[in-house]
Amino acid sequence: MNHHLLLIIHLLSAAIWVGGHILLCVAYLPKALKEKDTKIILNYEKKYEPVGMTSLFLLVVTGILMAYKYGVTINYWFQFATPIESVVSSKLILLFTTAAFALSAQFRVLPKLKTNPRKLPEMTFHIVSVTTIGILMLIFGSFIRFGGF
Repeated sequence: MNHHLLLIIHLLSAAIWVGGHILLCVAYLPKALKEKDTKIILNYEKKYEPVGMTSLFLLVVTGILMAYKYGVTINYWFQFATPIESVVSSKLILLFTTAAFALSAQFRVLPKLKTNPRKLPEMTFHIVSVTTIGILMLIFGSFIRFGGF
């Protein structure tokens, strides 16, 4: 697939993934905390999850394909030998960290949040962390344009 087309899909998916989390963080989360209403978060998650998870899937696929186009195959992941390898490896570490937060939220926090509003601070930590990681991944990806870091 053409690199430019991959980049466009990657950027659109990043806009949806990061934008959705920023919206959750700055619009829905404060209201849920103020009102101590877990349904605000749960309703947003229910609506956002199909498009958000599709975007995340496309981010992973296009990211890996673009890394390969830059010569950063799986054999070079986490070697940090070149500036582009450093960007790709850093983004992969952040991706795995995001996956850990997602698994924790899905199997540990969200089930309890449905019946226990006292879990809102823990969910807040997950939301803010994933949002911050998404923003960092976006910033790190921008370094590709300059040859990496």
